[in-house]
Amino acid sequence: MDWLERLASRARGRQRSAAAVPAPSVGVVTDSASALPVRWAEAANASAFVRVVPMPVMIGDQIYGEGSDDLIPALALALAQGHEVRTSRPAPGQFEAAYRELAAAGCASVVSIHLSGQLSGTVDSARLASRSAGIPVEVIDSATAAMGLGFAVAAATECARTGASASEVAACARAVAADSSILFYVPSLDQLRRGGRIGAAAGWLGTLLAVKPILVVRDGKVLPLERVRTAPKALARLAELVQQDIAGRTGKVRAAVHHFGNASEAERLAGVIGAAAPEVEVLICALPAVLAAHAGLGVLAVAVAGDEPDPARPVVP
Repeated sequence: MDWLERLASRARGRQRSAAAVPAPSVGVVTDSASALPVRWAEAANASAFVRVVPMPVMIGDQIYGEGSDDLIPALALALAQGHEVRTSRPAPGQFEAAYRELAAAGCASVVSIHLSGQLSGTVDSARLASRSAGIPVEVIDSATAAMGLGFAVAAATECARTGASASEVAACARAVAADSSILFYVPSLDQLRRGGRIGAAAGWLGTLLAVKPILVVRDGKVLPLERVRTAPKALARLAELVQQDIAGRTGKVRAAVHHFGNASEAERLAGVIGAAAPEVEVLICALPAVLAAHAGLGVLAVAVAGDEPDPARPVVP
């Protein structure tokens, strides 16, 4: 039984005892960079107190919202043809609407968990909106992305469901986000260069054609980790690094393999990780368009997080 199936099972159990359990008083808001699968909210039975604010992607003069039916094919084509692709933070009004909607649904407060502030101004929009939400809102910069953020949101959701206070829900989200790791491979640094997201990897630009880079999200930034000469060696090394990360953790571990335009490669990578660590749940899901717009076609990313963060665990090298 995988993570989503267990969420569905727990949700069914909660529905059977709903009369005895009050609805959560703490709402949870995030952005679509969290990469949570569409079926997650259904499996978690979280639609009453969780909101995911879509992030815009601009292809030429057309603006798409994450989740638009025609976004993924349009983005894949634009990336393949080298056309300009841009992203933006959601407007503060979108967050304010989400906060007020949760207030109207009975939430007394909100914990709002977002994409790293080093990569996007999304968290600033959320903070601005929190001032006029009508209820207390605690905004968290997760300092991570994709399911590194998504696992934190899922943990916060489960915490809120138990009746925890806003401060307890926020502490849970921060702990899981801080404990998460993200390693990823891109066939080329070119798209990251165009979007200005490569930071310390800029020194690798002179060898773009000769490098198959492995990068890491650390302290909210995209940083270079290793340079590998061929794609097969890079993917093998990515799997090895993920296995080392998992081996250094205690307790239950979750992992997610992200892809864009290369689902079959993601399945193979997930298979390698799962074979090496059969006790680990490995979720496979597409990278959100707002992140794929910067990573480019062929990206493979792996997020790992534990249910019980261990402060003594060594960080990813």
